[in-house]
Amino acid sequence: MAADGAVEPGPPAAVAAPSSAPARAPASGRLFRPISAEDEEQQPTEIESLCMNCFRNGMTRLLLTKIPFFREIIVSSFSCEHCGWDNTEIQSAGRIQDQGVRYTLTVRTPEDMNREVVKTDSATTRIPELDFEIPAFSQKGALTTVEGLISRAVSGLEQDQPTRRANEDAIAERIDEFIVKLKELKQVASPFTLIIDDPSGNSFVENPHAPRKDDALVITHYNRTLQQEEMLGLQAEAPEEKPEEEDLRNEVLQFNTNCPECNAPAQTNMKLVQIPHFKEVIIMATNCENCGHRTNEVKSGGAVEPLGTRITLHITDPSDMTRDLLKSETCSVEIPELEFELGMAVLGGKFTTLEGLLKDIRELILEGNLKVHFVMNDPAGNSYLQNVYAPEDDPEMKVERYKRTFDQNEELGLNDMKTEGYETGLAPQR
Repeated sequence: MAADGAVEPGPPAAVAAPSSAPARAPASGRLFRPISAEDEEQQPTEIESLCMNCFRNGMTRLLLTKIPFFREIIVSSFSCEHCGWDNTEIQSAGRIQDQGVRYTLTVRTPEDMNREVVKTDSATTRIPELDFEIPAFSQKGALTTVEGLISRAVSGLEQDQPTRRANEDAIAERIDEFIVKLKELKQVASPFTLIIDDPSGNSFVENPHAPRKDDALVITHYNRTLQQEEMLGLQAEAPEEKPEEEDLRNEVLQFNTNCPECNAPAQTNMKLVQIPHFKEVIIMATNCENCGHRTNEVKSGGAVEPLGTRITLHITDPSDMTRDLLKSETCSVEIPELEFELGMAVLGGKFTTLEGLLKDIRELILEGNLKVHFVMNDPAGNSYLQNVYAPEDDPEMKVERYKRTFDQNEELGLNDMKTEGYETGLAPQR
């Protein structure tokens, strides 16, 4: 452990090899003992191992310990007396947690610099005030302190500065300036924020007041994204394959029918359309080549809604006439200023614009200065008028959901409709 309290990592991996030298086992007692400088019996296990730098035997030391108010970790350290190569890292002794964790620490005092930190290799470290980030998997895991994390970042930046000064002097100068800012953080002249975000959930920042709440430390647990699951090597369960369903939204279906005027054979075109911010509707159009008669009709693609709908639009500008409009066959239309009302049985279902529906009174609305209200009242709840501000509220339009009256339910045929418990009343057929 370095003087600043950090366990500094080196180059990767020493490989343990069989050896005749006896390994020194840990003291008797629990396998993972709480970490403590006063525990003289807590000694590392030593294993003679192959050095991957000079391929001679060095020594690996393993310390199984427990961080208070956290969990068990394994601290491993390798050193080679022949070539001087060393390598230190930590690993969690447990599994990847069910959720990721994010520690947000506000460093206000020099004492905060001494907080113990466990940073795994999957953790991202950020200091927002300096716009500084250490990405995940760019460093080995470490058991250190807040000061140790900053010192480790400084050492990493200083490592290649001689080469940069020789090849890219301007960049080297900017990095020197940034290193000065990092070093100034250790003086805690002003508060700064340290964020450790670990999707594995195995990083840790000490709360010196535990088990009491720490006002300077915010701990957030979160569900991992699919990208984070993939980064950690976790294979999510493959979604069940669903049978392919025929998509009718992009197809126009045709079927044979008879013209309602001359009874000659004709074709009806039908298309399923999704109206934005509303629901799916079915548009049907019939053209008769014999007499030229044309009809179009709109059917709601859903059931009767639990509540009726009353849409009131304050028409204040000619551009309002271009709004898309769906009037179902159960919808009535009112213009109070003109004492005008169109019953629900008139015109049937229509998918058009406001201007298209008001073509008979278009001159009065467009050429005059009269600002009127347009009211659509549909007890079945299957009508729609475009909100040009969607998804925000329209200041000129009001949509009300209301409970139908008995008479409205009667008109829709809902009072005598039995939808529950009808199975019990059916006698078995023989």
